[in-house]
Amino acid sequence: MDGGADSHSTLWSRLGKLFGHDDDESLKKAIAEAGAVGEVEPDEESMLLGILRFDDLQVQDTMIPRTDIDCVPDDMPLQEVVRVIVQSGHSRIPVYKDTRDNMVGILHAKDLLSCLVENGRASLPVSKVMREPFFVPETKSVRTLLQEFRALKQHIAIALDEYGGTSGLITIEDLLEEIVGDIEDEHDTPRREDIRPVSKNIYELTGRALLEDIAKIGISLTSDAVETVGGYLSMEAGHVPGTGESFTIQGWVFTVLDADKKLIHLLRAEPAGLETNSAATGE
Repeated sequence: MDGGADSHSTLWSRLGKLFGHDDDESLKKAIAEAGAVGEVEPDEESMLLGILRFDDLQVQDTMIPRTDIDCVPDDMPLQEVVRVIVQSGHSRIPVYKDTRDNMVGILHAKDLLSCLVENGRASLPVSKVMREPFFVPETKSVRTLLQEFRALKQHIAIALDEYGGTSGLITIEDLLEEIVGDIEDEHDTPRREDIRPVSKNIYELTGRALLEDIAKIGISLTSDAVETVGGYLSMEAGHVPGTGESFTIQGWVFTVLDADKKLIHLLRAEPAGLETNSAATGE
């Protein structure tokens, strides 16, 4: 689109027509139709639909899960925290005491830098420099949270579950990405796709791939207790499966490719009968 006044008035005219609809469903349909005939650009269409989705989202739908949070213990010396900040690329790092379930602060990189240039402060523990964390329930509306971020001049929040434990972490960037799409900077590393086709009917899945998403490729696993395929396999096995363990469930063979003591990181899924002879199977 051109950047002049005429283009702006044309866009506002289009928006006026679109938002004259009575409900969200008719509005979504109108936006999709406008995109199909070229009345709005693809990026404009995506942004408008993102704004509509915003009303339905809660913090738990957008947050980084607790297991994926880059964080440091409260007794770590500041000179050691430098390595974590450099590796993660984050300017703010959550601080925990004893376990990740107990977040007690946020360390700002600029506070760390000021300590490193002052004699005798580099060996201080993180607890001496960290700031108070901003806690929110995981069920909070993201629209409300965005308003709170702006009013309180906060950029990061710790999400809590109903028992007061750490559920995840959410940033103002996460909220904005729900509207405008991914915002990448020079520190971002590509995230492995949760579902990646390897060949016909054979997939690599991350442990956090959602059951509802893998159902779209024909893998039907249902549970009221867990949401991810890694959680499902761990529940079925009664333990966190190790690398190389394999299971046949619902006509599919799941082979763990990478795991640690706490989580399945990567696995392969293929229809029963296609698995290699070397795979050990179990129920």
